[in-house]
Amino acid sequence: MTGREVIDFGLKNIYRSFFEYRKGKNPGIDLDTFQYNLEHELFNLWKDLNKNTYKHGKYRKFTVCDNKKREISVASVRDRVVHRLVYDYLTEIFDKTFIYDAWSCRKNKGLVAAIERTQLFTKKYADGFIWRADIKKFFDSVDHNVLVKILKFRITDKKTISLLMEIITSYSTKEGKGMPIGNLTSQIFSNIYLKELDRYIKHILKCRAYVRYGDDFIVFDKNKEQLILIREKAVHFITDKLKLTMNPKNDFIIKAKQGLKFLGVIIYPGGRKLNKRNTNRINNRLNPVNIGSYWGIINNHTKENKIRELQWKLTDIINGGPGRIPDLFHKVLWDKSL
Repeated sequence: MTGREVIDFGLKNIYRSFFEYRKGKNPGIDLDTFQYNLEHELFNLWKDLNKNTYKHGKYRKFTVCDNKKREISVASVRDRVVHRLVYDYLTEIFDKTFIYDAWSCRKNKGLVAAIERTQLFTKKYADGFIWRADIKKFFDSVDHNVLVKILKFRITDKKTISLLMEIITSYSTKEGKGMPIGNLTSQIFSNIYLKELDRYIKHILKCRAYVRYGDDFIVFDKNKEQLILIREKAVHFITDKLKLTMNPKNDFIIKAKQGLKFLGVIIYPGGRKLNKRNTNRINNRLNPVNIGSYWGIINNHTKENKIRELQWKLTDIINGGPGRIPDLFHKVLWDKSL
């Protein structure tokens, strides 16, 4: 597929997009109603897309509180079918243009792989320095005009651009800014937007060790003065070209030996541990229902002998024990090689 091709608006592809969207979804009134009238809904959607009369609907919004308060925006089932259609189209065009070390929202990548890649670089640059950074309120700050301009580097078909703009402008935090947390399209739009930063850091600034996950990123260098210069140029690019702002709380240079707080863990040249926030969260929330979810986290960031210690505690919980392990994680999650 080249960027000059129009999205496939055939009825078969629209049906495929619906069934891809539906995978893993729990039954609900919106989805059930849409499925009850499936042929009618998808036929009307097919007509609107082909006649270029499709209009994105309003969002349902709710707030979640985890690490921080976030507003989640949820589109209608009809719009999410379109999101799936667009997501698959854009992924086929753009994913091959992303650098290897862009780790979020990509097939065969992900959080654990990003942490392991960071571990590798931290060990390699054990006597060096790390610039740790992220973007302030990235989703709220994405500039619509900049995003469309980047998309047009690869896509020239007017009908396709029109649909992309309809989705992009369906949401804003202020005029011409913002993407909804919750849209599938926001995942691919984020990587497309920030691939310009990736390209600049890797190909213009010639940084050999760079990792990005979402809008969090790190750069390694053996020379602190060189890293300061890299930071200055990259920050200017982010501000001037991408119209974004650095998060001052996570914009600093440290020695690799100090330990890097990144993606929920603290990474040292010789090992890693969960950060205090995640340690406390697991400690407070661990129960028989969520053991499977948390076990993956624990298993990826501890050594075998300490996992066995935890297994005894989990056995107590499963068998009706206290359900809390207040002092365990400070002992278990450390790597003794540090």
